[in-house]
Parts: sequence; structure tokens; C-alpha cells
Amino acid sequence: MAGTKNHDYHILPPDQWPIIGATAALSFFGGMVMWMHDNPYGKFLILLGVIGIAVTMFSWWANVIREGKAGDHTPVVQLHLRYGMIMFIASEVMFFVAWFWAFFSSALFPAPVEFVDGAVQHIADAAAAAHWPMKGIEVLDPFGFPLLNTFILLCSGTTVTWAHHAMIHGHRGGELKGLWGALGVGENDGLKKGLWLTIALGLLFTSIQAYEYIHAPFGFKGNIYGATFFMATGFHGAHVIIGTIFLIVCLIRAYKGDFTPKHHFGFEAAAWYWHFVDVVWLFLFVSIYVWGGWGAPTHGG
Repeated sequence: MAGTKNHDYHILPPDQWPIIGATAALSFFGGMVMWMHDNPYGKFLILLGVIGIAVTMFSWWANVIREGKAGDHTPVVQLHLRYGMIMFIASEVMFFVAWFWAFFSSALFPAPVEFVDGAVQHIADAAAAAHWPMKGIEVLDPFGFPLLNTFILLCSGTTVTWAHHAMIHGHRGGELKGLWGALGVGENDGLKKGLWLTIALGLLFTSIQAYEYIHAPFGFKGNIYGATFFMATGFHGAHVIIGTIFLIVCLIRAYKGDFTPKHHFGFEAAAWYWHFVDVVWLFLFVSIYVWGGWGAPTHGG
């Protein structure tokens, strides 16, 4: 019979969000290009793009949540949602490979050029150019705030794992007492406790990195060390912010009772993403903060 469904897949109805999201992404990208070329209208396009992307993500994912509650996420659909998240994280890995490549290429094979008043000038003495970081650059002490942030992210990985295991084992209840009770968290509610702690650690990490950036002894422009440093660590910082928002949404959904021991892919995807962010930071800390600044004078040292 025509139109009979003989498979386990959920056929999505026509939706406006893909075209709206694509338009918003184009606006954001175009605005970034204009802003980098000192076009005064670039920042307005960026703002328009950010608003459009945020509205698209909120509305599209709200649709996905409604589909899950309606029973449309059959086992085969859940499996392919997991495949999609794995492929997304793999694509994010490739982004970081590009930043690591740029950093190591600049460190191991520095070009004999320098920036003078924004213009590229060749250095006659190539041996003087082959110095990393370049002479005159003070680096951040890797065993100060960067090491502290490393401990913070490692702790956050344990708290999000605690939340995951608590949810799988149904530890989401208990009497309300003390500070946790004021937050609506029961004594045996490891899911919410773990999420609250992970979010707090993520916000702490971002705050420390912002302070570090404000007081950094080098800038983004004018030297390749600063450019590669801020691109790699800043891109990771953006991922921490995104992951924190991801976990905040999961916390809200946890209060609504959306997750069960058998149906919780939204949280599982957030936990995968957060572990990915943790692992990338370990590589950044060892490669860029420790190895990349080895032997160079440290700021305030």
C-alpha cells in the first residue's frame, strides 16, 4: 500500500530551520571577513548571524527533543544519532589538527620574516629568525594558571562521568537538605550534582583563561607566536563555552525529568563533547604552553 511505513526510521516533515541556519551562518562568516578588513558594517552582520544561529539551534534541537518524547527515536535512530555525534567530534578534531599544524610548522620551521608596522619585512640573518618563540617574546608560565586550568578540566571530566553513571543507575532522588536542597537537588541525585559541579568548573576555566588573555604579554597581531597561540587556545576556549552551554541545557532537562536510564542521548552527547574538550586541552597544555615556550623568558618571571 502506498505510503505505508515499513522501516524504523523517522521521516522528518518539511522544516524551515536548515535554510534559516545556512543564511545565518553565511551572515556570520561574511561579517567576520568584513570585520577583519575593517569594514564598519561587519560587526552588524556578525551580530545578525549569531542571533540567527542561536535561534536556529534552540528551535531545531527543541524539535529533536519533541521527536524523542513522541517516541520517534527508535533504537536504529538513536544508533545513527550516536554515529552523527561521533562524526561531528571527528570533524572538530580536524579543526584542532589545523591549529596544531600551524603552531608546530611555525615553531619547527620559522620563516625568516618579521612584522614591522604591520608590513612583512625579510630578515637578513636567517639564523636570528630561526628562534622560537621569537626574541623579545615573553611567554606565559605554563605552571601557573595553565596548570591550574588543567587540573580544573581533569576534575570536570570526573564530575561529568559521575553524573553519567548516576543517571544510568537511577540515582536521581533523595531528601532535600542543605545547599543542594536549596538548588532542588536530592541527597542521592548524582546526576544534578555532577552537572552543577561540571558547569561551575567550566565557568571557572573560562574565567581564568579570560584573565590570562587580558594579561598576556603578547598580542594576536604582529608575531606568529601570538597568532598561533591565540588561535589554538582561543578555539579551545570557545569549545569550553559551547560545552558549558550544552551541559546547562542538560541540567535544565534533568530538572524537567527528560532523561531516563535508557533514553538519555542528549546528555551522553554532551558528556562525549566535554571529554573531547578535556583531551584536547591536555595536548594544548603540553604542546603549546610547555614545549612551545620552553627556554623563553616567562612573563613576570
